[in-house]
Amino acid sequence: MTNQSACPQNLTFDLEAYLQARKAIVEKALDQSLAMGEPAKIYEAMRYSLLAGGKRLRPILCLASCELVGGTIEMAMPTACALEMIHTMSLIHDDLPAMDNDDYRRGKLTNHKKFGEDIAILAGDGLLSYAFEYIAAYTREVDPNAVLKVIAKLGHTVGATGLVGGQVVDLASENNPDISLETLEYIHTHKTGALLEACVVSGALLGGAKEEELAGLSRYAYNIGLAFQIIDDILDITATQEELGKTAGKDVAADKATYPRLLGLEASKAKADELIEGAVAEISPYGDAGIPLQALAQFIANRKN
Repeated sequence: MTNQSACPQNLTFDLEAYLQARKAIVEKALDQSLAMGEPAKIYEAMRYSLLAGGKRLRPILCLASCELVGGTIEMAMPTACALEMIHTMSLIHDDLPAMDNDDYRRGKLTNHKKFGEDIAILAGDGLLSYAFEYIAAYTREVDPNAVLKVIAKLGHTVGATGLVGGQVVDLASENNPDISLETLEYIHTHKTGALLEACVVSGALLGGAKEEELAGLSRYAYNIGLAFQIIDDILDITATQEELGKTAGKDVAADKATYPRLLGLEASKAKADELIEGAVAEISPYGDAGIPLQALAQFIANRKN
């Protein structure tokens, strides 16, 4: 993706350099956030998946939204790390035989293939609980009320009202030819979109955003969250296992409800583009300060894995 397509308002913004720099500081923070301990096996399993790479889009979004409203990277980094812990938990559990039954994630063996199903479940549980501890214990120079709001937001996001609820409906949709577009949107906005929204809103809360700013950023995040999953649906059909870093064609094999199945590829692409356009518009009032978040939205639309 070129700078021009990412952010036409400012041709000097180098999205690739921005992503590389932010990913580097996030990777360092993640490594430091979870040291080895006892029992060694569980810490090894937790670190195996947490440090397995990936785009680190969720923590980067958290940092960017915090900076957008006047906060700093330091204020948001513990929450950014916690969000990646929660995301990693969801991937470990999603890959289990009882869920999507996948053997590869980010080009490596899935956690249960490496450590066994029992340890994989516990590794996910360990990451989830530690995420909340990490926010509470390591967030500095932030209004305690904002920290409480972030913790409540993440609890709401990861439970039956968010990620878990989306996964339940997703499982129920397999081999069901009558899933509606409304149900599909519910799955996507809860299973994937809710955590992306939490990343953006949490960063803004930590940075001291006003209510009207939170509302606009929430709309931005809703749009990129749904677009992200639509692109995932498309890539499951169009990309190879090497490009994805995980098994391609899993949605088709499981006869899952997806946007391409309901709307077709071209209409799905058009829907994703429309959502990204709406997300970019929500950030436009911030001027140059909003360029990173606008560029990140375009990055989601143009990603290949």
